Amino acid sequence: MNHGSKKTEVAIVGGGIAGLTAAIAFQKSGYTPVVFEAAEELKPVGAGLGLAANAIKAFDKLGIKEKVIQRGRVLPSFEIKDDKGKVIIHTDSRMVSAKYGLDNFTIHRSSLHEVLIGEVPKENLFTGKKCVDYRVGVRCGLKFADGSEYDADHVIVADGIHSQIRQKLVPDSKPRYAGYTCWRAVVDNRRLNIEHSYEIWGRKGRFGAVPLADDRLYWFATVNSEANNAQFKNFSVADLQEWFREYPSETVEIIASTSNDALIWNDIIDLKPIPRYAFDRVLLIGDAAHATTPNMGQGACQAIEDAAVLYDELMRGGLFTEIFQRFEKRRLKRTHFITNQSSVIGKVAQASNPIIMKLRNAFFRSIPAGIRDKQFEKLYQTDF
Repeated sequence: MNHGSKKTEVAIVGGGIAGLTAAIAFQKSGYTPVVFEAAEELKPVGAGLGLAANAIKAFDKLGIKEKVIQRGRVLPSFEIKDDKGKVIIHTDSRMVSAKYGLDNFTIHRSSLHEVLIGEVPKENLFTGKKCVDYRVGVRCGLKFADGSEYDADHVIVADGIHSQIRQKLVPDSKPRYAGYTCWRAVVDNRRLNIEHSYEIWGRKGRFGAVPLADDRLYWFATVNSEANNAQFKNFSVADLQEWFREYPSETVEIIASTSNDALIWNDIIDLKPIPRYAFDRVLLIGDAAHATTPNMGQGACQAIEDAAVLYDELMRGGLFTEIFQRFEKRRLKRTHFITNQSSVIGKVAQASNPIIMKLRNAFFRSIPAGIRDKQFEKLYQTDF
């Protein structure tokens, strides 16, 4: 199959999940991309990560599924409970996996990062390169905060929700605050011995626990708040124990097993869907294109899907501008749906009015399994 010149220079801005997975897609198609990462070292920020069946399918397409699976853990079920511990929704992950492929797979972000970095030649990875501007002439010129510049034929923008290139391309694409703030940590699971993942939806906020490989447990807590709340920003483990003291005792136990320096805090934000991802020789992917709230566990999954679709289109061939257009056509509707749906789920899950909560819980308990299956179908049926 003729792809034109194999020496086409592709620069990828951002060395996170989106950028590294896209680099793997280009390499597999016969190209040699270079990756520019803002951080001084390629060190993942974050804690646990859920990868659903659609992401595993994408990794399969890119030929690294087994390497990823070796580093994570498959969980037998997922539950949503109220703050008294009563089940609202129960999902048997094994049944979902049998139907759609491996589901409810969890991995530490750093483990996934290690797998992805291991696939990209070191000489093609550049750190300490924060992209602050770009220009398009005969080639695409990238300008970095350290004063250096780099020219490439094509640019893949994968530098996250605060991408300055996207801001320039789509001036009104401002990140938006979801209305709640979040704490996360990874703790030792040997004493806690938690085997299943679950979320608690209660009046004081949400609390979730997700077992990882190597006897570790990822937990998160989300609380309604105005943006950048100084009180919450400075919350300690003791403050969180106090905040969630009326939740099932296991909640307080998990929080108590955390050290203050292991706490990660941030406001939850997403990106209002934008109308375009392809701009001639520049393509937006991952959070730079479609950052979503974490309520469907699809943020990383959609970035990984992007790479699988990109690989598909690269293998179909044609000019890069055409490839980028075809990519956009396949990705807009799906990523918009997930961003919007996730935003709605977040609002529903964060409800704190007792009457609304009671109605919500009763409604979710009454949903037939067949309807829930349809939701999985929409999520897990990919076009690659």
